[in-house]
Amino acid sequence: MDATALKAMQAPLKEAYRDDAAKALITLRARGTLDDQSIACKVETGRALAVAGLHPATGGSGLELCSGDMLLEALVACAGVTLKAVATALEFKLGNASVEAEGDLDFRGTLGVARDAPVGFREIRLEFDLDTDEPQERIDSLMKLTERYCVVFQTINNKPALSVSAGR
Repeated sequence: MDATALKAMQAPLKEAYRDDAAKALITLRARGTLDDQSIACKVETGRALAVAGLHPATGGSGLELCSGDMLLEALVACAGVTLKAVATALEFKLGNASVEAEGDLDFRGTLGVARDAPVGFREIRLEFDLDTDEPQERIDSLMKLTERYCVVFQTINNKPALSVSAGR
């Protein structure tokens, strides 16, 4: 896909969202079913069933997906797609590219071993490896726009309002 095709595809959406902001508000959903035989959650992905379980550092077998890994994978997927879309829109000459996310966890917090240890990632690093001859200012612009428009990055960076409830 080139910049013209991308812009043509997105133009009617952008116009509709400018005309009626309510059309741009979409609720995404994820659903999972708790496994009755093991400590696992079967997540419906729309394409397949992903089974998430405990990370080996918390006693898991390592056979199920770790939700921390899934978070980093979602960040990589979103950042990669966003970078590619921005590069296309900017007519940025991009050869092969890759993106990697890594995050540091202290499992003492998750297991309740140390009250001062946080639950969750202490730090997440996102790194792109770009094959390009573009000047540095264009690369900087690509990175800035990718960061700005990556939904998962921005969600992690700007904590959304969260709520938890239980139904019967």
